[in-house]
Amino acid sequence: MGQPYTYSVWQVKPGLEDEFVRRWTEFADWTALQGLAASAKLLRDLEDPSRFVSFGPWESLDTIRRWRHQPGFHERVVRLHEVLASFEPRTLELIVDR
Repeated sequence: MGQPYTYSVWQVKPGLEDEFVRRWTEFADWTALQGLAASAKLLRDLEDPSRFVSFGPWESLDTIRRWRHQPGFHERVVRLHEVLASFEPRTLELIVDR
C-alpha cells in the first residue's frame, strides 16, 4: 500500500471563514503531534471562498485510526462543525508521486 493521506472538503457557513481557519489551524497543530508525517495543508477554493480542502500524509493507516480515537479528536471536530455547513472526510492512498 502507498502512503496514506487524510483529505477533507469543508463547506463553511458564510461569514465564518476566518473563524474556521483559526479552528482548523488549532486542529492541525494538535494533529501534527499525533503522527502526521508532514505538515497538513489547507486550500481555499477561489471560486467559492467558503469551500476549503485539507490534506496531509500519515505514517500508516494505524496511525490515522489511533488519531481518530484519541481523546480530544471528537471535541475538536465538534468545534469545527459549529462553523460548517458540511464536511466530507476521506482516507486516501498515494498511488503516484512525480
